[in-house]
Amino acid sequence: MKLYKTVAKEATAEQIIEKSRFITYVKPVSTKEEADEFIAAIKKKHKDATHNVPAMVLGEKFQVQWASDDGEPQGTSGAPIVQMLVQEGITNVVIVVTRYFGGIKLGTGGLVRAYTGSAKLGLEAAGIYEVTEKKVLTYRLDYGIFNKLSNFTFERDVFIENIEYTDVVKFNLVVEPEAAEEVKYLVRGIANGREILENERLKKS
Repeated sequence: MKLYKTVAKEATAEQIIEKSRFITYVKPVSTKEEADEFIAAIKKKHKDATHNVPAMVLGEKFQVQWASDDGEPQGTSGAPIVQMLVQEGITNVVIVVTRYFGGIKLGTGGLVRAYTGSAKLGLEAAGIYEVTEKKVLTYRLDYGIFNKLSNFTFERDVFIENIEYTDVVKFNLVVEPEAAEEVKYLVRGIANGREILENERLKKS
C-alpha cells in the first residue's frame, strides 16, 4: 500500500537566474524540531545572503505546512514551494532556498518560477521515493515444509526475509496488507496446518 512520497537523502543544488545565485538545500525530516534546526543551520551558513527562504511539509496527511518568504514579496517564494510539494504528494521534507541577489529584479511571476524551479532541482538531487506499508508475517516451520513454501509460486508479491535456521526455520513473509489473509490461508494449506505464526505486524518501507 502506497502511503506517501518523500526524499531519499540530504542534497543541494544550485542555479543562476538573471545573475542571482539560488542554492537549494533539501533534507528528509520527521519532526518540526529537526526542520527548524536545519533551517537555522542554513541561515547561519549563509547569513550574508539576500534571502534564505524556508519551506517544510510534515506528516503522512501533510498535517504541517509552513513557509516564510524571508523578505521576498509575500507569496512569491516559500508558499509556492509548499504548494508544489503538496501537489507532488511529497512530505517529511524541509527545503531552504538561499538567494544572493544579482541586481536584476525578477518580478512576481519570475520569483515564483525561480524558487519552485530551484526547489525541484534540489528534490531531483535528493531523489524521491514512495513509502509503502507492508504486512510482516513471522513463521516457524520445519525444514521440509519451508522447502515446499520456498518453491511455491504465489500469485501475489510475497517476499521471504530474515531466515534463521535452528531446529526449525524461522522467517518473515512480507506481503501487501490486503493479501495477508490469502497468504496465511495458502501457507496453512502447504503446511497441512502445522505452521506456527508467531507474529504479524505492519511496517513502512
